[in-house]
This record gives sequence, structure tokens and C-alpha cells, in this order.
Amino acid sequence: MPDEQMAGAGSAPVAPGKTPGVPPVPAVAPRPLDPIDRSIMRLLQADGRASIRSVAEQVHVSRANAYARINRLIDDGVIRGFTARVDHERAGQGASAYITLKIVQNSWRTVREKLRELPGAAHIALVSGDFDVLLLVHTPDNRTLRELVLTRLQAIPEVLSTRTLLVFEETDLLDPGTDRVAGALAEETP
Repeated sequence: MPDEQMAGAGSAPVAPGKTPGVPPVPAVAPRPLDPIDRSIMRLLQADGRASIRSVAEQVHVSRANAYARINRLIDDGVIRGFTARVDHERAGQGASAYITLKIVQNSWRTVREKLRELPGAAHIALVSGDFDVLLLVHTPDNRTLRELVLTRLQAIPEVLSTRTLLVFEETDLLDPGTDRVAGALAEETP
């Protein structure tokens, strides 16, 4: 990792089922994180392109110590990669929604793979409660969102029902200066 930037510039072929830049999670118990490790993680979450020098200065350790800690956090699978935070509206994805799904019992793995293929799917979680899956999607507009829900999601045989919760405004807690307002749509299916 060069001193100037932490995010990788090149791309290498990735084996199927692997995420680029994400090392496999070790099978051993994770090492405990100290306050310096946690501060480094917060800094890198706010700016994944921060230089080693900047990180070291802000957490009051040497550059060598910061470099070693970051590499250990990566090797241990605590830091899974570096990414850009995107303003979805400016990127042409002006409609965002959380969609809850009730699915056939024991079909999680099948449904998860089908949801990964959806255009605009940003986050998928198996949850407890009144529904089974929580899906976050970003689409260009409400018409595309409607098509995604009514045509793509409800065509999955293991999906029993959906509920769409349109995001009117969101706040990125890692960048408190960004609030976003979206369009309006709410729908429910049996």
C-alpha cells in the first residue's frame, strides 16, 4: 500500500464467488481492536483514500505503526475493502427504496442469489420479524422501481409478498453534510 493512497488503482481477475480486494475471512477468532484501531477504521470509513501519513498523524502513531495496523485490519478481514460513497441521485439513480420480502421457508440462499442479479440492488439482509428479507435498491426513477418490484421481484417463485418503502430523504452518517430527497411512491402487495 503506497504512502499516498490506500485504495488500489488496478484490477486483477477475480475468482467466481470472490469479491475484488476482499481477503478471505480467517477461520480463527478475531483479535480484539483497541481504540487506535477503531479510530483508524472511522477515519478510513470517512475517507478510504486518506494517506498513511494523514491517518498516522490523526491517531498519533508513526507511519510504520499505522501501515502495520491497517494491513492487520485488512488481513484479519475487519476492513473488507475500500469503496466510493456515491450520491445516487447525481449518478442517475434518483429513486431509492427499501423493500421487505416474505419468502418461502429455507429458500434464503436461492433468493439471495436471485436478488444479487437485480439491477440497482445495493444491500440484502436476512432479518427477523414480520418479514424475512430487507433489500435496498437504487433505480433511475419510480417507473423503473415499479417494474423492478412488480415484474422482477414478484416473479421469483420463492417470494411470497413484498412491501416497498420509498426513501424520501437519506443521511449518510459517514458524511453528515449529505441529505438527499427522493420522489414519492409507496406500494404494497399481498
